[in-house]
Amino acid sequence: MNNASRHPASAAASDDAGKLVLRVAVGVLVLLHGIFKLQNGVGFISGMLERAGLPGALGYLVFVGEILAPVLMIVGLATRAGAAIVVVNMLVAFGLVHMADLFALNKQGGWALELQGLYLFGALSVVLLGAGRYSVGGVNGKFN
Repeated sequence: MNNASRHPASAAASDDAGKLVLRVAVGVLVLLHGIFKLQNGVGFISGMLERAGLPGALGYLVFVGEILAPVLMIVGLATRAGAAIVVVNMLVAFGLVHMADLFALNKQGGWALELQGLYLFGALSVVLLGAGRYSVGGVNGKFN
């Protein structure tokens, strides 16, 4: 008999603690990129969008994907929605910036996009798992 079946409450608490660690870690790391863009502007993103044939003003959506969405993840309010926005943000980043490195390895043999991949798949995991009980929205909160 495993520990989870003997102590279902502690297993649930452990699962919720893991969800907390995951969503806060991914949220804070993505938020740091958003803070950088707040301080330095989104001109380089707007330029990439324009070169791709899209309106440069769409570059301001990065503030939704790298500030609002991570804050939602960190506090645990509309967590799945916030994480889904981060997923979309990362897919756009892959498409605009990182396609040349999609199948590349770095000098140490790791994936050249491992950091971006961790943001993408970490946020996708939060979409699938939800916030857990250690969140403002709680387990049964809308979009949690």
